[in-house]
Amino acid sequence: MQSPVAVAALLRIATDKVPESEDGQDLLEYGLLAALIAVVAIGTVATVGQTIFTMFWQLIQGAFGGI
Repeated sequence: MQSPVAVAALLRIATDKVPESEDGQDLLEYGLLAALIAVVAIGTVATVGQTIFTMFWQLIQGAFGGI
C-alpha cells in the first residue's frame, strides 16, 4: 500500500501537468478576432477598390468623350 505522502505527491504532480480549461480559450478568442478583422478588411478593400475603379473609368469617359 502506498504511503499518504507518496499519494499526495503523485496527485500534485498529476494536477500540475493537466492544463486548465481556460488555457486554450485565449488562443481561440484571438483567432476569432483575427478572422473577423480579416473579413472586414477584405470587404472594405473590395468596396473601396470597386468605387475607385468606377470613378476612374467615369473620369476617363468624361475626359475623352467615350472614345
